[in-house]
Amino acid sequence: MKVLKSPRVKDRASSSDLYGVSHEVRRIIDWVVLHGDRAVLEGSRLHDRSSRDSILVPVEELQRAHRSMDPELLEAVRYAASNVETFAQRQKGALMPLEESEVRDGVYLGHRVVPVDSCGIYIPGGSYPLISTAVMLAVPARVAGVGRICACTPVRRGTNSPDPSVLGTLYELGVTEVYAAGGAYAVAAMAHGTESIPPVDVIVGPGNKYVTEAKRQCFGKVGIDFVAGPSEVLIIAQEGDPDFIAWDLLAQAEHDPDAKGVLVTTSPALARQVMDRVETILGEIVTSPVARSSWEDHGEVLAAEGMDEAVEFSNRMAPEHLELMVQDPDRWIPRLRNYGALFIGEHSAEVFGDYASGSNHTLPTAGASRYTGGLWVGTFLKVLTSQRVTREGARELARVSALLAQAEGLMAHRGAALARSRKG
Repeated sequence: MKVLKSPRVKDRASSSDLYGVSHEVRRIIDWVVLHGDRAVLEGSRLHDRSSRDSILVPVEELQRAHRSMDPELLEAVRYAASNVETFAQRQKGALMPLEESEVRDGVYLGHRVVPVDSCGIYIPGGSYPLISTAVMLAVPARVAGVGRICACTPVRRGTNSPDPSVLGTLYELGVTEVYAAGGAYAVAAMAHGTESIPPVDVIVGPGNKYVTEAKRQCFGKVGIDFVAGPSEVLIIAQEGDPDFIAWDLLAQAEHDPDAKGVLVTTSPALARQVMDRVETILGEIVTSPVARSSWEDHGEVLAAEGMDEAVEFSNRMAPEHLELMVQDPDRWIPRLRNYGALFIGEHSAEVFGDYASGSNHTLPTAGASRYTGGLWVGTFLKVLTSQRVTREGARELARVSALLAQAEGLMAHRGAALARSRKG
């Protein structure tokens, strides 16, 4: 693999170093556990300069925000939500209950698919109102059948209210339990509960390193989707429009100075065209300061000797987003094992997945796609197994279970098994 552009920052933080804020987050969590709403409000005053006196966002505030939304924006939200809902419904249909069936004489096994009772969705504030994140989190939870969906999102810095477009979107999606809470404070509140926020069963959603570390520390008390780092895209291209590729790389770069865009191509000529186009675009977009920092510090352009080398690199990197602009993609897709979401062909822009195509944009980063996929309707569902054993079935199970229990030295286990055979 020939390096045509290397990152300026060689050592990206590992997941253990990424946080570097574990003690501070632990302190925040303990403060929220001890002081509840007051701690969350103090966090909002400290970090967002808010003077709000309640973390609950009243339904009337949600309704006002909904009424104030630009009609075209509201229609876009409905379009995106419809696609996300359609795909989530189809995914749910693939995870079916299993009726009891006989696996041995007199031994019947089955499972039910049941939603969690409650979930918390976190919608970051920061530099941009992440309207799309509200859609990506709330819709699959609703399709799964979660009875209670609560949302936390911080106030806009220097104001007393979260972004109205986010509030209006949540109301459009039927989420009316909304709290003006941000960062690790919000995660701690949803995990442990406060006077206003009853604790939830699962917390999902992206966020900065404080949010991510808080989710990691609260895991076990609650379920989480996964621990995520900065956003990333890998583009494998044998061919393609250099303009498309350049825009897609910078669409990731403008997320965050730590975001990562990588191009692996079998065409050095295409690589040079893309790098030239990137520089041109950086001179035109208002997000250039963040995008340039990301591109210069973490962007890479690599020339592969062939597709075999490109595929091997992709499987090692395990990217969040993987774009495939190659001849005969169906030949290579079966060999690609590790990615959060795959975008096939030059017209399958990663940003379509961010917003409107219907697949979820909450995806594993930092190599986590080696062991998990992205958020989906199944994130909010539990598979609950059951067994039903007849008197006849218990005889054989008792013999085998007693032998195994005795070998493990667990004599009450052995006795519980044999009791069924003696009274059979």
